[in-house]
Amino acid sequence: MAVWTLVYEQAPPVPFIVADGATIEKGTLLKLADGMIAAASAGDTDVICGVAAEEKIEDDGKTKIAVYMRGIFKATAGGNCTAGVGLMSYSNTGDANDVIDATNAAVGYKCLGTALDTATDGETLLVELMPGSNPGAYA
Repeated sequence: MAVWTLVYEQAPPVPFIVADGATIEKGTLLKLADGMIAAASAGDTDVICGVAAEEKIEDDGKTKIAVYMRGIFKATAGGNCTAGVGLMSYSNTGDANDVIDATNAAVGYKCLGTALDTATDGETLLVELMPGSNPGAYA
């Protein structure tokens, strides 16, 4: 599974609630649930809260996880990604950490940030992570 790699930290990570039984690798794209709860993204247009800043081991007794909500990250394209265009999660490649150009369905926190590079399926690119930002540019 390709994970996101922090390149430039723009804000410190924020604590979110996480299930004690969850296993989350550092750099995993996280989806948001009601009550400021984070879980590993399943892909396709999830409502994204950020990227795991630390590893979470199953049944370790921890119910908080540090989450980056802002920053410049290296991520993997699951299809076409265009510099300056908003991005959304995508899992048709088999990896829920992949991203593609957002469509008009990616409103609110479904738009996870902006592509800073142009890339195609399997290539890496720089992404400005800022969930909820909608640059108004769609593919």
